[in-house]
Amino acid sequence: MDLDLSFANGNMTGSGIDNIGPFLIQGRYDSASQECYWTKTYIGAHDVFYRGFREGKGIWGTWEIGLYNRGGFHIWPLHSGQAEQRATSVGQPEPVTAALVMTGEK
Repeated sequence: MDLDLSFANGNMTGSGIDNIGPFLIQGRYDSASQECYWTKTYIGAHDVFYRGFREGKGIWGTWEIGLYNRGGFHIWPLHSGQAEQRATSVGQPEPVTAALVMTGEK
Protein backbone atom coordinates (compact mmCIF):
# COMPACT_ATOMS: atom_id res chain seq x y z
CA MET A 1 0.00 0.00 0.00
CA ASP A 2 1.08 3.57 -0.69
CA LEU A 3 -0.37 6.06 1.78
CA ASP A 4 0.34 9.77 2.29
CA LEU A 5 -1.24 11.49 5.30
CA SER A 6 -1.17 15.14 6.36
CA PHE A 7 -2.19 16.58 9.74
CA ALA A 8 -2.84 20.35 9.98
CA ASN A 9 -5.15 22.51 12.08
CA GLY A 10 -7.26 19.56 13.26
CA ASN A 11 -7.75 18.25 9.73
CA MET A 12 -6.45 14.98 8.42
CA THR A 13 -6.17 14.48 4.65
CA GLY A 14 -4.46 12.03 2.37
CA SER A 15 -4.49 9.73 -0.57
CA GLY A 16 -3.15 6.38 -1.59
CA ILE A 17 -3.61 3.10 -3.37
CA ASP A 18 -3.94 -0.46 -2.11
CA ASN A 19 -5.09 -3.83 -3.45
CA ILE A 20 -8.69 -2.53 -3.71
CA GLY A 21 -7.75 0.61 -5.68
CA PRO A 22 -7.01 4.33 -5.31
CA PHE A 23 -8.55 6.21 -2.38
CA LEU A 24 -8.83 9.59 -0.67
CA ILE A 25 -8.69 10.29 3.09
CA GLN A 26 -10.71 13.06 4.79
CA GLY A 27 -11.01 13.40 8.55
CA ARG A 28 -10.20 15.15 11.82
CA TYR A 29 -7.81 14.73 14.74
CA ASP A 30 -7.55 16.06 18.27
CA SER A 31 -3.95 16.80 19.24
CA ALA A 32 -4.76 16.75 22.99
CA SER A 33 -6.34 13.28 23.05
CA GLN A 34 -4.41 11.98 20.01
CA GLU A 35 -7.72 10.66 18.66
CA CYS A 36 -8.36 10.73 14.95
CA TYR A 37 -11.23 9.63 12.75
CA TRP A 38 -11.60 9.67 9.00
CA THR A 39 -13.31 8.30 5.94
CA LYS A 40 -11.33 6.42 3.32
CA THR A 41 -13.21 6.81 0.03
CA TYR A 42 -12.35 4.45 -2.79
CA ILE A 43 -12.74 6.37 -6.04
CA GLY A 44 -16.07 5.39 -7.61
CA ALA A 45 -16.70 2.74 -4.94
CA HIS A 46 -17.37 2.38 -1.20
CA ASP A 47 -16.27 4.18 2.00
CA VAL A 48 -14.43 2.77 5.00
CA PHE A 49 -14.74 4.57 8.36
CA TYR A 50 -11.76 4.63 10.74
CA ARG A 51 -11.29 5.67 14.36
CA GLY A 52 -7.89 5.52 15.96
CA PHE A 53 -5.31 6.97 18.31
CA ARG A 54 -1.93 8.36 17.37
CA GLU A 55 1.02 7.21 19.42
CA GLY A 56 4.77 6.92 19.00
CA LYS A 57 4.58 4.00 16.60
CA GLY A 58 1.73 5.12 14.33
CA ILE A 59 -2.04 4.97 14.56
CA TRP A 60 -4.01 2.05 16.07
CA GLY A 61 -7.76 1.65 15.93
CA THR A 62 -10.80 0.15 14.26
CA TRP A 63 -12.27 0.24 10.75
CA GLU A 64 -15.88 -0.26 9.71
CA ILE A 65 -17.78 -0.83 6.46
CA GLY A 66 -21.52 -0.69 7.03
CA LEU A 67 -22.97 -2.33 10.15
CA TYR A 68 -21.34 -5.76 10.08
CA ASN A 69 -17.89 -5.48 8.53
CA ARG A 70 -15.29 -4.28 11.04
CA GLY A 71 -11.89 -5.00 12.46
CA GLY A 72 -8.66 -3.53 13.72
CA PHE A 73 -5.80 -1.73 11.99
CA HIS A 74 -2.34 -0.33 12.59
CA ILE A 75 -0.65 2.25 10.37
CA TRP A 76 3.01 3.04 10.93
CA PRO A 77 5.50 5.18 9.02
CA LEU A 78 8.42 3.59 7.26
CA HIS A 79 11.78 5.06 8.22
CA SER A 80 14.17 6.64 5.75
CA GLY A 81 15.75 3.95 3.58
CA GLN A 82 13.27 1.29 4.70
CA ALA A 83 10.86 2.12 1.86
CA GLU A 84 13.59 1.82 -0.76
CA GLN A 85 14.77 -1.51 0.68
CA ARG A 86 11.22 -2.88 0.71
CA ALA A 87 10.51 -1.62 -2.82
CA THR A 88 13.65 -3.31 -4.09
CA SER A 89 12.93 -6.57 -2.31
CA VAL A 90 9.48 -6.93 -3.89
CA GLY A 91 10.38 -5.38 -7.22
CA GLN A 92 8.18 -2.30 -6.95
CA PRO A 93 9.33 0.74 -8.94
CA GLU A 94 8.06 3.26 -6.35
CA PRO A 95 8.79 3.14 -2.60
CA VAL A 96 6.07 2.26 -0.12
CA THR A 97 5.62 5.17 2.30
CA ALA A 98 3.46 3.52 4.94
CA ALA A 99 2.26 0.12 6.02
CA LEU A 100 -1.24 -0.88 7.09
CA VAL A 101 -2.34 -4.05 8.84
CA MET A 102 -6.09 -4.70 9.03
CA THR A 103 -7.76 -7.53 10.90
CA GLY A 104 -11.35 -8.49 11.48
CA GLU A 105 -14.49 -9.80 9.85
CA LYS A 106 -15.35 -9.30 6.21
